[in-house]
Amino acid sequence: MDFSKQLNKAEEAMRRRNYDFAADLYRQLIDIEPDLGPARAGLRQALRKRAERKKRGLFGRAGGTVPLGRAKAMAKVKKFDSAARALEDYLAGNPLDEAANLMLGQMLEASGHDKSAFAVYAFLAEIAPGNVEGLKNAGALAARTGDVPAALGFYEQALAADPRDQEAIKARKNLSAEAAITQSRLDEISHSREVVKDQVQVARLERNQRRHRTPEDIKEEIAVMEDRLAEAPSDPELLVTVGRLYGDLRDWPAALEFLERASEYRRDDFDLACQVGDARVKVLKKRIAKADKGGRSEEADRLEAELVALEIDEFQRRSERRPGDMQLRLDLGKRLLKAGEVDAALAAFQRAIGDVRLGDEARFHMAGCFQKKGILDLARKEYSLALDGCRGVDDRAKEILYNLGLISEAEGDPGGARDAYIRIYEVDIGYRDVADKMVQLS
Repeated sequence: MDFSKQLNKAEEAMRRRNYDFAADLYRQLIDIEPDLGPARAGLRQALRKRAERKKRGLFGRAGGTVPLGRAKAMAKVKKFDSAARALEDYLAGNPLDEAANLMLGQMLEASGHDKSAFAVYAFLAEIAPGNVEGLKNAGALAARTGDVPAALGFYEQALAADPRDQEAIKARKNLSAEAAITQSRLDEISHSREVVKDQVQVARLERNQRRHRTPEDIKEEIAVMEDRLAEAPSDPELLVTVGRLYGDLRDWPAALEFLERASEYRRDDFDLACQVGDARVKVLKKRIAKADKGGRSEEADRLEAELVALEIDEFQRRSERRPGDMQLRLDLGKRLLKAGEVDAALAAFQRAIGDVRLGDEARFHMAGCFQKKGILDLARKEYSLALDGCRGVDDRAKEILYNLGLISEAEGDPGGARDAYIRIYEVDIGYRDVADKMVQLS
């Protein structure tokens, strides 16, 4: 749908300083199309100008608490679009609220409205140039759309606010390298087309720019990179590149070899350390699959135990280096629970539950921990809260309901168990042994 006429009308209202009318028009547009970036950006400016003119927001802080509370409630149950609309209601009277603007960007991004999310993060960069989280989010979205200069600008601004932010340092480094490589390739291709008449070489240059490469293309690129590496064997960037290329071929032992060599020169590089850890995990999984295929079950079991220990060690190390990353805490908890370390897993899930994006999943796993420990009242409580965040009776909801049924059975409550199982039965009669349980409990 073409919104150009409505956008022009709103822009004209801005030029005439009719900010109330402009804000209304922009809001109508984003209610129709939530990812209309120019309208979302225009609304930010209209509300800002209106607030500056009136000196105070329309409702003031107290008057905006209701929509803000509603937004937080919607976020907890993963109704991100509803949360975004409630935040817009709140920001209509409090347009410069730093935390609310950041949350709006996050809710829009969670809903897949990247253009609108970027508009909000860019506005946040204007009103709160020291908000590192918002700046990094803006940089990540700009990079995702291929706007490397804009992404670099946001990460530079984030580092001006916090020079020690490792995530921003790494992103800036990668983007700078990408920009340099892209320019180098463009220069190389331009020069080659003017000077090199050999069609084979031109085809090779074009093939290197393809988005989807064949295994033969990757092997040819590896050969080129290894020739360069022979001249500079201590270049970590070349080592990482070769490691990633072997990863593209699913040759994980070779990928691990080069990534480990690179990590010797970049010991403080968190992302590279994660790549090394991931490669180790994939090497071990490949060995497990080979043992299973060969019928060596004892060897496969031993390697499986090694894999669990390796993943726990890996995510423990990552969590220690990034203590504020709750996704890492959640991932660590899952591995600990798989290894039977229930108390340690529970502690990890309790840390992750504070993140609105991960709260429901963390609650689900917390409930599983309580269930394993036999603390059934707490297990029921957390399962019920996690169930509230499900959209209908999806796979996660069925698993929760099944466990609620088991808890009721364990407590001698057949009626409660049947109530849980029947909700699964009415949508999926083949789920586990629900059909048999319905017969037993009828």
